[in-house]
Amino acid sequence: MINNSALCGFFLKLRLQILVFLLLLVFGCSTNRGTVVTEPSGPVPPLPESKEKTRLPSKTPATQKPYTIDGIEYTPLARADGFVQTGVASWYGDKFHGRKTSNGEVYNMFDMTAAHKTLPMNTWVSVQNLENDRKIVVRINDRGPFVTGRVIDLSYTGAKEIGIADPGTAKVKVTALGEATSYSAETKKPDAFRPLDYFSGNFTVQVGAFQVKANAEEYRDRLSKKYTNAHIVLYTDNRGTFYRVRVGKFTNLKDAERFGEKILSEGFGGTFAVAE
Repeated sequence: MINNSALCGFFLKLRLQILVFLLLLVFGCSTNRGTVVTEPSGPVPPLPESKEKTRLPSKTPATQKPYTIDGIEYTPLARADGFVQTGVASWYGDKFHGRKTSNGEVYNMFDMTAAHKTLPMNTWVSVQNLENDRKIVVRINDRGPFVTGRVIDLSYTGAKEIGIADPGTAKVKVTALGEATSYSAETKKPDAFRPLDYFSGNFTVQVGAFQVKANAEEYRDRLSKKYTNAHIVLYTDNRGTFYRVRVGKFTNLKDAERFGEKILSEGFGGTFAVAE
Protein backbone atom coordinates (compact mmCIF):
# COMPACT_ATOMS: atom_id res chain seq x y z
CA MET A 1 0.00 0.00 0.00
CA ILE A 2 1.39 3.43 -1.03
CA ASN A 3 2.02 5.86 1.81
CA ASN A 4 0.13 9.14 1.13
CA SER A 5 2.83 11.26 2.82
CA ALA A 6 5.58 9.70 0.72
CA LEU A 7 3.54 10.18 -2.46
CA CYS A 8 2.94 13.88 -1.67
CA GLY A 9 6.63 14.35 -0.98
CA PHE A 10 7.55 12.76 -4.31
CA PHE A 11 5.25 15.06 -6.33
CA LEU A 12 6.41 18.15 -4.40
CA LYS A 13 10.06 17.31 -5.17
CA LEU A 14 9.18 16.76 -8.86
CA ARG A 15 7.41 20.13 -9.09
CA LEU A 16 10.44 21.91 -7.58
CA GLN A 17 12.79 20.27 -10.09
CA ILE A 18 10.57 21.33 -13.01
CA LEU A 19 10.41 24.91 -11.66
CA VAL A 20 14.23 25.13 -11.37
CA PHE A 21 14.62 23.81 -14.92
CA LEU A 22 12.19 26.43 -16.31
CA LEU A 23 13.97 29.27 -14.49
CA LEU A 24 17.35 28.18 -15.86
CA LEU A 25 15.88 28.01 -19.37
CA VAL A 26 14.39 31.52 -19.15
CA PHE A 27 17.50 33.23 -17.78
CA GLY A 28 19.81 31.30 -20.08
CA CYS A 29 17.99 32.70 -23.14
CA SER A 30 17.80 36.31 -21.98
CA THR A 31 21.44 37.38 -22.31
CA ASN A 32 21.79 40.73 -24.15
CA ARG A 33 24.38 41.30 -26.87
CA GLY A 34 25.99 44.68 -27.41
CA THR A 35 26.40 46.26 -30.84
CA VAL A 36 29.38 48.53 -30.31
CA VAL A 37 32.74 48.00 -28.65
CA THR A 38 35.09 50.27 -26.76
CA GLU A 39 38.74 49.77 -25.81
CA PRO A 40 39.49 47.05 -24.87
CA SER A 41 36.97 44.77 -26.61
CA GLY A 42 36.25 41.10 -27.08
CA PRO A 43 34.26 39.28 -29.79
CA VAL A 44 33.18 41.05 -32.98
CA PRO A 45 29.78 42.70 -32.43
CA PRO A 46 27.07 42.30 -35.08
CA LEU A 47 26.35 45.22 -37.39
CA PRO A 48 23.05 46.98 -36.62
CA GLU A 49 20.33 45.66 -38.95
CA SER A 50 17.58 48.20 -38.46
CA LYS A 51 16.53 51.06 -36.23
CA GLU A 52 13.61 49.04 -34.85
CA LYS A 53 15.71 46.04 -33.82
CA THR A 54 18.42 47.94 -31.93
CA ARG A 55 18.06 49.89 -28.68
CA LEU A 56 19.58 53.32 -29.21
CA PRO A 57 21.74 55.01 -26.55
CA SER A 58 20.36 57.83 -24.46
CA LYS A 59 22.83 60.41 -25.78
CA THR A 60 25.70 60.90 -28.18
CA PRO A 61 29.16 60.71 -26.58
CA ALA A 62 30.64 64.19 -26.05
CA THR A 63 33.60 64.97 -28.30
CA GLN A 64 33.93 68.47 -29.73
CA LYS A 65 30.31 69.52 -29.37
CA PRO A 66 29.23 72.32 -27.00
CA TYR A 67 27.50 70.94 -23.91
CA THR A 68 25.75 72.28 -20.81
CA ILE A 69 26.32 71.22 -17.19
CA ASP A 70 24.33 72.79 -14.33
CA GLY A 71 23.21 75.62 -16.60
CA ILE A 72 26.74 76.47 -17.78
CA GLU A 73 27.58 75.97 -21.46
CA TYR A 74 31.07 74.76 -22.39
CA THR A 75 32.49 74.95 -25.91
CA PRO A 76 35.45 72.61 -26.58
CA LEU A 77 38.50 74.21 -28.16
CA ALA A 78 39.23 73.44 -31.80
CA ARG A 79 42.98 73.88 -31.30
CA ALA A 80 45.19 72.89 -28.38
CA ASP A 81 48.51 74.42 -29.46
CA GLY A 82 49.71 77.19 -27.13
CA PHE A 83 47.23 76.27 -24.39
CA VAL A 84 48.49 76.94 -20.84
CA GLN A 85 46.30 77.04 -17.72
CA THR A 86 46.92 77.39 -14.00
CA GLY A 87 44.43 76.28 -11.37
CA VAL A 88 43.44 73.51 -8.97
CA ALA A 89 43.71 69.84 -9.95
CA SER A 90 41.73 67.03 -8.35
CA TRP A 91 41.35 63.33 -9.11
CA TYR A 92 38.66 60.68 -9.50
CA GLY A 93 38.81 56.95 -8.85
CA ASP A 94 36.66 54.04 -7.61
CA LYS A 95 33.28 55.63 -8.23
CA PHE A 96 33.97 56.05 -11.95
CA HIS A 97 36.33 53.11 -12.53
CA GLY A 98 34.90 50.92 -15.29
CA ARG A 99 32.44 53.51 -16.55
CA LYS A 100 32.54 55.10 -20.00
CA THR A 101 34.39 58.37 -20.44
CA SER A 102 33.17 61.19 -22.69
CA ASN A 103 35.09 59.93 -25.72
CA GLY A 104 33.66 56.42 -25.43
CA GLU A 105 36.59 54.70 -23.72
CA VAL A 106 36.26 52.83 -20.44
CA TYR A 107 37.74 54.78 -17.55
CA ASN A 108 40.63 53.07 -15.80
CA MET A 109 41.82 54.85 -12.67
CA PHE A 110 45.27 53.30 -13.14
CA ASP A 111 45.83 54.73 -16.65
CA MET A 112 47.53 58.07 -17.30
CA THR A 113 44.41 59.98 -18.36
CA ALA A 114 42.51 63.05 -17.25
CA ALA A 115 39.29 65.03 -17.65
CA HIS A 116 39.20 68.62 -18.91
CA LYS A 117 36.23 70.84 -19.73
CA THR A 118 37.32 72.16 -23.13
CA LEU A 119 40.59 70.70 -24.44
CA PRO A 120 40.21 68.54 -27.58
CA MET A 121 39.84 64.84 -26.86
CA ASN A 122 43.10 62.83 -26.95
CA THR A 123 45.23 65.91 -26.30
CA TRP A 124 48.29 64.99 -24.23
CA VAL A 125 49.08 67.56 -21.55
CA SER A 126 51.88 68.18 -19.10
CA VAL A 127 50.63 68.70 -15.53
CA GLN A 128 53.04 70.28 -13.07
CA ASN A 129 52.29 70.32 -9.35
CA LEU A 130 53.30 73.87 -8.41
CA GLU A 131 53.60 72.89 -4.76
CA ASN A 132 56.36 70.30 -5.27
CA ASP A 133 57.40 70.78 -8.96
CA ARG A 134 56.63 67.15 -9.87
CA LYS A 135 55.35 66.61 -13.44
CA ILE A 136 53.36 64.02 -15.39
CA VAL A 137 52.05 63.65 -18.93
CA VAL A 138 48.42 62.50 -19.31
CA ARG A 139 45.89 62.17 -22.12
CA ILE A 140 42.50 63.92 -22.09
CA ASN A 141 39.69 61.39 -22.61
CA ASP A 142 36.90 62.80 -20.44
CA ARG A 143 35.05 66.02 -19.54
CA GLY A 144 35.22 67.72 -16.14
CA PRO A 145 35.82 68.62 -13.37
CA PHE A 146 32.60 70.57 -12.86
CA VAL A 147 33.60 72.12 -9.55
CA THR A 148 34.27 75.85 -9.32
CA GLY A 149 37.98 76.66 -9.41
CA ARG A 150 39.17 73.24 -10.59
CA VAL A 151 40.79 72.96 -14.02
CA ILE A 152 41.62 69.25 -14.44
CA ASP A 153 40.63 65.88 -12.96
CA LEU A 154 43.46 63.36 -12.95
CA SER A 155 43.27 59.59 -12.80
CA TYR A 156 44.29 58.07 -9.47
CA THR A 157 47.69 56.98 -10.83
CA GLY A 158 48.37 60.41 -12.32
CA ALA A 159 47.45 62.13 -9.08
CA LYS A 160 49.61 59.75 -7.07
CA GLU A 161 52.69 60.35 -9.23
CA ILE A 162 52.67 64.10 -8.54
CA GLY A 163 51.59 63.93 -4.90
CA ILE A 164 47.91 64.87 -5.19
CA ALA A 165 46.27 61.56 -4.24
CA ASP A 166 46.54 62.05 -0.46
CA PRO A 167 45.66 65.75 -0.12
CA GLY A 168 43.02 65.44 -2.86
CA THR A 169 43.82 68.70 -4.64
CA ALA A 170 46.80 70.92 -5.50
CA LYS A 171 47.59 73.97 -7.59
CA VAL A 172 48.94 72.93 -10.99
CA LYS A 173 50.05 74.24 -14.36
CA VAL A 174 48.52 72.51 -17.40
CA THR A 175 50.36 72.79 -20.74
CA ALA A 176 48.94 71.25 -23.92
CA LEU A 177 51.43 69.10 -25.84
CA GLY A 178 49.18 67.87 -28.66
CA GLU A 179 48.59 64.45 -30.17
CA ALA A 180 51.19 61.75 -29.52
CA THR A 181 53.10 60.69 -32.65
CA SER A 182 55.57 58.24 -31.10
CA TYR A 183 56.22 56.36 -27.87
CA SER A 184 59.35 55.41 -25.94
CA ALA A 185 60.24 51.75 -26.42
CA GLU A 186 61.52 51.65 -22.85
CA THR A 187 58.79 53.47 -20.90
CA LYS A 188 55.88 53.13 -23.38
CA LYS A 189 55.15 56.80 -22.74
CA PRO A 190 54.70 59.35 -25.57
CA ASP A 191 57.90 61.19 -26.50
CA ALA A 192 56.83 63.24 -29.55
CA PHE A 193 53.71 65.30 -30.28
CA ARG A 194 52.00 67.33 -32.98
CA PRO A 195 49.39 70.11 -32.58
CA LEU A 196 45.72 69.15 -32.63
CA ASP A 197 43.52 71.18 -34.99
CA TYR A 198 39.78 70.49 -35.25
CA PHE A 199 38.99 73.33 -37.68
CA SER A 200 40.23 71.67 -40.85
CA GLY A 201 42.11 68.61 -42.04
CA ASN A 202 41.17 64.95 -42.46
CA PHE A 203 38.39 63.58 -40.29
CA THR A 204 36.61 60.26 -39.95
CA VAL A 205 34.26 58.47 -37.54
CA GLN A 206 35.37 55.77 -35.12
CA VAL A 207 32.88 52.95 -34.49
CA GLY A 208 34.91 50.40 -32.53
CA ALA A 209 38.32 49.30 -31.25
CA PHE A 210 39.80 45.84 -30.81
CA GLN A 211 42.88 44.29 -29.25
CA VAL A 212 42.65 41.32 -31.63
CA LYS A 213 43.58 42.27 -35.19
CA ALA A 214 41.47 39.54 -36.82
CA ASN A 215 38.35 40.83 -35.05
CA ALA A 216 39.01 44.37 -36.27
CA GLU A 217 39.52 43.14 -39.84
CA GLU A 218 36.28 41.17 -39.75
CA TYR A 219 34.35 44.21 -38.48
CA ARG A 220 35.96 46.46 -41.11
CA ASP A 221 35.00 44.03 -43.89
CA ARG A 222 31.38 43.99 -42.71
CA LEU A 223 31.29 47.79 -42.58
CA SER A 224 32.81 48.17 -46.05
CA LYS A 225 29.73 46.52 -47.55
CA LYS A 226 27.57 49.37 -46.24
CA TYR A 227 29.85 52.40 -45.76
CA THR A 228 32.72 54.01 -47.69
CA ASN A 229 36.31 54.19 -46.47
CA ALA A 230 36.01 51.54 -43.76
CA HIS A 231 39.55 51.19 -42.43
CA ILE A 232 41.73 50.27 -39.45
CA VAL A 233 44.10 52.59 -37.58
CA LEU A 234 46.75 51.10 -35.32
CA TYR A 235 47.07 52.78 -31.91
CA THR A 236 49.51 51.96 -29.10
CA ASP A 237 49.76 53.42 -25.62
CA ASN A 238 50.68 52.24 -22.12
CA ARG A 239 47.71 49.85 -22.12
CA GLY A 240 48.84 48.01 -25.25
CA THR A 241 47.98 47.95 -28.96
CA PHE A 242 44.49 48.63 -30.33
CA TYR A 243 43.03 48.29 -33.83
CA ARG A 244 40.59 51.18 -34.24
CA VAL A 245 37.86 50.67 -36.83
CA ARG A 246 36.72 53.82 -38.63
CA VAL A 247 34.46 54.77 -41.55
CA GLY A 248 34.03 57.82 -43.78
CA LYS A 249 36.38 60.59 -44.90
CA PHE A 250 35.73 64.32 -44.44
CA THR A 251 37.61 67.63 -44.70
CA ASN A 252 36.00 69.27 -41.66
CA LEU A 253 34.78 68.26 -38.22
CA LYS A 254 31.15 69.29 -38.75
CA ASP A 255 30.60 66.92 -41.68
CA ALA A 256 32.22 64.08 -39.74
CA GLU A 257 30.00 64.73 -36.73
CA ARG A 258 26.87 64.79 -38.92
CA PHE A 259 27.86 61.45 -40.45
CA GLY A 260 28.52 60.06 -36.96
CA GLU A 261 25.00 61.11 -35.90
CA LYS A 262 23.56 59.46 -39.00
CA ILE A 263 25.10 56.06 -38.39
CA LEU A 264 24.37 56.40 -34.67
CA SER A 265 20.67 56.63 -35.58
CA GLU A 266 21.09 53.41 -37.56
CA GLY A 267 21.90 51.47 -34.42
CA PHE A 268 25.53 51.97 -33.40
CA GLY A 269 25.79 52.40 -29.64
CA GLY A 270 28.78 54.79 -29.67
CA THR A 271 30.43 56.75 -32.48
CA PHE A 272 32.62 59.85 -32.43
CA ALA A 273 34.41 62.01 -34.98
CA VAL A 274 38.21 62.01 -34.92
CA ALA A 275 41.02 63.76 -36.76
CA GLU A 276 43.44 61.66 -38.78
